[in-house]
Amino acid sequence: MKAVRRFTVRAGLPEPLRELGTLATNLRWTWHPPTQELFAAIDQGIWQRVGDPLRLLAEVPANRLEQLATDGEFLARADALSRDLRDYLTGDRWYQHRRAELAGHGAEGNGRADRMPSSIAYFSMEFGVTEALPNYSGGLGVLAGDHLKAASDLGVPLIGVGLLYRSGYFRQSLSLDGWQVEHYPVIDPNGLPLEPLTEPSGAPILVHVAMPGGRVLRARIWQARVGRVPLLLLDSDVDGNDDDLRGVTDRLYGGDQNHRIRQEILAGIGGVRAVRTYCELTGHAQPEVFHTNEGHAGFLGLERLRELMSGQNLSFDEALSAVRAGTVFTTHTPVPAGIDRFPVDLVQHYFGDGALLPDVDFRRVLGLGAEDNPGMFNMAHMGLRLAQRANGVSKLHGEVSRDMFGALWPGFDTAEVPITSVTNGVHGPTWTAREVTESIGEPGETHLADVSDSALWNLRCELRRRLVGEVRRRVRDAWLQRGASPLELAWTDTVFDPDVLTVGFARRVPTYKRLTLMLRDQERLRHLLLHSERPVQLVVAGKSHPADDGGKALIQQIVKFADDPSVRHRIAFLPDYDMSMARYLYWGCDVWLNNPTRPLEACGTSGMKAALNGGLNLSIRDGWWDEFYDGSNGWAIPTADGVGDPLRRDDLEAAALYELLGSQVAPLFYDRTDGVPAQWLAMVRHTLDSLGPRVQASRMVQEYVESAYKPAATAVELAHAEDYRAARELASYRDRLGGAWPHVRVTHCELDLHGAPVLGERVRVRASVDLAGLSPADVVVQVVVGRVTDNDELYDVVTVPMSPAEDGAYAAEVPLPHTGTLGATARVLPRHELLASPAELGRVVVAG
Repeated sequence: MKAVRRFTVRAGLPEPLRELGTLATNLRWTWHPPTQELFAAIDQGIWQRVGDPLRLLAEVPANRLEQLATDGEFLARADALSRDLRDYLTGDRWYQHRRAELAGHGAEGNGRADRMPSSIAYFSMEFGVTEALPNYSGGLGVLAGDHLKAASDLGVPLIGVGLLYRSGYFRQSLSLDGWQVEHYPVIDPNGLPLEPLTEPSGAPILVHVAMPGGRVLRARIWQARVGRVPLLLLDSDVDGNDDDLRGVTDRLYGGDQNHRIRQEILAGIGGVRAVRTYCELTGHAQPEVFHTNEGHAGFLGLERLRELMSGQNLSFDEALSAVRAGTVFTTHTPVPAGIDRFPVDLVQHYFGDGALLPDVDFRRVLGLGAEDNPGMFNMAHMGLRLAQRANGVSKLHGEVSRDMFGALWPGFDTAEVPITSVTNGVHGPTWTAREVTESIGEPGETHLADVSDSALWNLRCELRRRLVGEVRRRVRDAWLQRGASPLELAWTDTVFDPDVLTVGFARRVPTYKRLTLMLRDQERLRHLLLHSERPVQLVVAGKSHPADDGGKALIQQIVKFADDPSVRHRIAFLPDYDMSMARYLYWGCDVWLNNPTRPLEACGTSGMKAALNGGLNLSIRDGWWDEFYDGSNGWAIPTADGVGDPLRRDDLEAAALYELLGSQVAPLFYDRTDGVPAQWLAMVRHTLDSLGPRVQASRMVQEYVESAYKPAATAVELAHAEDYRAARELASYRDRLGGAWPHVRVTHCELDLHGAPVLGERVRVRASVDLAGLSPADVVVQVVVGRVTDNDELYDVVTVPMSPAEDGAYAAEVPLPHTGTLGATARVLPRHELLASPAELGRVVVAG
């Protein structure tokens, strides 16, 4: 029989234990070992099996709780941890101290002071906070979870916003022939660390989003507490919705494009409405800054346009100026194919009748998502057009993004495209093994110098032994799921060896990550695995998107190779990769392998987590590794740049991988003195010292605060002041600019050269400019000097502002920046106090 309804009954706690409920529902426990130890003390066996305080409290016998309610020592521990949590939630942290510091500078009269925002809303389609809240699929979600945790630790007043998926992401198993099999466990929100937002009467609070045909999509708001950060998750499975609308939040990244656009409408437009409701209900400050983590929730900008147009009587362009000032857009996409795009007629179906966004002209909506293909609506383009500040997620990805999106800023060199970068980071307390922290200290505060090589090696060996035990357990379970008999699985007790060099490779399985690169030459891989003196063992994990049969075929290839009895003790594919498995891999692997096709990985953070535990990276120089690799903290796999044939490129780079493993990595690992690999440990020490502080999510969030949130809050204050005076003026300015710009000309540009100029010499440049009725205050005129190609294209340029001269021309002196053949020109750019950069509007006139 099947149940017609699923529900969860929570444990009733005795009054002396009531604080356990608070400790269990605030997800700070996921990165706070003392709280974890408290729950483990309730029942060690249940805790080891479930690792989730709420599930533990639901399963522990009532008499055990009654016993603990009279246990003075346990109650004292619980009370101390409860007080510690309250202090954590209310005390001043880095953000509050930084805000006070800036306020002090402002009081000293240093001009308009930068403002720290009172609140920031952070939108993402997935959040990987903990496996106890399975609302994520991979790196994007885990990054978002780490962003919230680091913001909490720093005291950043963030509100997370996303969707609650009733089936979460799929669970993965393997068929007998190694094909990925998906199943979707049904999730009851009442059994998760969530609380519903309710009216005083207890009725759930709903947000409403108009759908075509006069229908309404309703969504309940659930709140998770991630330390100090509230995470709001919208759930469409509520009474009153039609069946198809109830299923909008059924699965993460599931369904067709119609299903996907409904999810993104709910996440963006419904998400803003949820934030407004939450802040009104709780007294939390309304967000001044909105951070869009990838384009999925980009419709949030349209809802904010509607708010300003309806509530403040602003025009579309005036509202756009104010919305852009407070919006930050982060792209994680290194290739156009990875961008969400919808057919224009599908967008029209949802937005065209005006019910979803009253007062907002649908034609202007289409303009925000316009791209080269007039039949498609581009979510990333909309995100960039609605945000004044945009970034990629590593330095290399910033370069890739400027090139990929450069057409939105015609006339500007790629380097001038206003997309910066903030390199991702990971939440150290979540991903660092407790033994590592206890042995060497926190990143940036380590006492590695006091730890002997033998102690450090024993630590790494213990973490590897723990991983080997987990591999054996999971390999056995996987074979049982595939239909094997327990009687034929005795060999799983001896798979992997705790003394063998262990390499890890675990991530999602899109093609560019090249899961099977290691199989290009199977005999050579076999030789590495079975080497008589320096063997290697390889643990592999990853999920393919359910609709990606190509990715599933790659998994099947790995599984088929790993099933071979001659090597299965040295290589294993572990199904159902998730956060709980990931920790064992990051803790125990000696080497973390990453071999994407450069430059198609935006950042990648798994190798960062391994590095926090003393693992060494063996990676293509892509994403974060391109900027953090220093020659002594791991190995860079050479890339076959310029080779057009992808198969040939894979062959070359696989050969380089085998060569590194066989001739450098393995010999260094097995080169021992008194049983200890001193040179290997020197690299481990350097990795922990040099990468430990740099790969932290706290560093990442601080960069977002300083480079994005703070200037955005300052711009918002200016845009909103005096009844949106600056926003209205910027809209008027853009209108004037649009009329005049086609007629602006640089009619003459000359350099005052005498003899043969030398490096550093200051040269006077003059330019005649026709501003077509614009004021000199409306523009900035620049001289641009740099090297030139054979067809006179400038590169390696420097720019210097020019000032109006007495005769109406513009002039400047510029130091010559290079030797060799140089070129110069003059150009005109827009200027307004609300523009973050002169390139922002995508307008430039260059001397002809």
